[in-house]
Amino acid sequence: MKASDLFIKALENEGVDYIFGLPGEENLDILESIRKSKKIKFILTRHEQGAGFMAATYGRLTGKPGVCLSTLGPGATNLMTTAAYAQLGAMPMLMITGQKPIKASKQGQFQILDVVEMMGPVTKYTKQVTHGNHIPAMVREAFRLSKEERPGAVHIELPEDVAAEEVETPIIFEVVDYRIPHADEKAIQQAVEMIKKATKPLLLIGAAANRNRSCKALTNFVNSIGIPFFNTQMAKGIMDERHELYLGTAALSNDDFLHEAVNDADLIINVGHDTIEKPPFFMDAEKNQKVIHVNYFAAEIDQLYFPHLNIIGDIAESVHKLTETLTPQAHSWDTSFFLKVKRNVCKHLTTYENDNRFPILPQRLVNIVRTQLPEDGIVTLDNGMYKLWFARNYVTYSQNSLILDNALATMGAGLPSAIMTKVLFPDKKVVSINGDGGFMMNSQELETASRLQLDMVIIILNDKGYGMIEWKQEADGFPKYGLEYTNPDFVTYAQSFGATGYKPESVEDFEAVFKKALQSKGIQMIDLTIDYSLNHKILNVLIKEFSEKLKADKHE
Repeated sequence: MKASDLFIKALENEGVDYIFGLPGEENLDILESIRKSKKIKFILTRHEQGAGFMAATYGRLTGKPGVCLSTLGPGATNLMTTAAYAQLGAMPMLMITGQKPIKASKQGQFQILDVVEMMGPVTKYTKQVTHGNHIPAMVREAFRLSKEERPGAVHIELPEDVAAEEVETPIIFEVVDYRIPHADEKAIQQAVEMIKKATKPLLLIGAAANRNRSCKALTNFVNSIGIPFFNTQMAKGIMDERHELYLGTAALSNDDFLHEAVNDADLIINVGHDTIEKPPFFMDAEKNQKVIHVNYFAAEIDQLYFPHLNIIGDIAESVHKLTETLTPQAHSWDTSFFLKVKRNVCKHLTTYENDNRFPILPQRLVNIVRTQLPEDGIVTLDNGMYKLWFARNYVTYSQNSLILDNALATMGAGLPSAIMTKVLFPDKKVVSINGDGGFMMNSQELETASRLQLDMVIIILNDKGYGMIEWKQEADGFPKYGLEYTNPDFVTYAQSFGATGYKPESVEDFEAVFKKALQSKGIQMIDLTIDYSLNHKILNVLIKEFSEKLKADKHE
């Protein structure tokens, strides 16, 4: 058996059904082995970043490592951003890279980089295959580590000569799953006592709680115990945000509308968050506020996060035990101020959602998308100013219905992420929302989406500049400089890829175009001019006024 055939058999054994990639000469043996596989489909992308973002999104949505393939040298370096994206975002992913022959080569150091060493800082595991017989054990170990909490990226380098060599037929290792240990009973009891003593407890839900069992356990906890909750950006959808006790999403780390409630809490039960995801609040050592950390792993301590109790183990089981123990108790928690904050936040969030000025305001865009998209529809976001508005204003009804990244927060991931989402959920409406800057970073994957014959809507928010950086530039008192550019004719650009392009000239026009695009076949791309001119007023001025008014009302 050829080593590359053995590699693919090991991947089949792990349940791999897709490999995304851009192969090179050094991958031809493994490409042929993929061709012969009856279980694995190869999806060719137009850039290695596209392959990596698709594999990471597969891991995020399925819990199984997504697999991507590149050649050596420049192909491998193009995967570095996606490795960091998966590693920081806790998305299981395996990268396979090629390499020149390691036993005898006539090409000197041409294209040679120490890829294994390079991948070290952004992966959980990185190895070079030096003998074909090592492949089954290496693949099994890579998959085990990639899925193990905290999930992340792993890497295997398969040199050209090793891939082509004949090997014995070693044992393909059985996929042995494991059960995550349950939290210590003493820690559960300590948490129960802290919750019972609290007068104003809040529940925070973070990205690591994005598991089916955890979603159900948290919903039962809130319904049974009655503690108000908020969530991080990457945790949107874990609980239905129409719930009466939902206070909002922490779109910023502090000084947001929501933080008036957070600052008033005397206990925060932090389920599934760690500081790699942008912090949803800051702890203050001088403040009398306790924090319980509920996660698969202990809290990493820094000056902004130093919880008073760790509950380490399976999140769903930990939440279930807390619910079970607390349910019979009579509670006297004061949630009146939290719910007052909620009412005021909702009032502010709806201020511009029906404003029909054009170019369109981001709040109006969010409202139209939420109104027209079915309940099971999925929105994927690239990274930009609009992400804050979707995190804050877009109401999610179900798990993984708003896909965004707030760990690496890289631009260029939005379109590949949407393609992967549509491949996995072909019967659901998928809308990819991108800034013009982020879209152009990987817009070549339009060809991939078209070749796969996907039905999806792409909205490009066109402001001819890097809007989020401009907002910070303005807030810091700097003059506008160095962040503006020109764009192509996106309608013609879409048509060149076989997509349908639209450029609405009013809000009413956009509503009609978006409705039509959702019902149409093929790639539907909308060039939508957006107005971020109110960012500073809302995010820097109104929030401050809101905070001062609430404080005044509280003291009356």
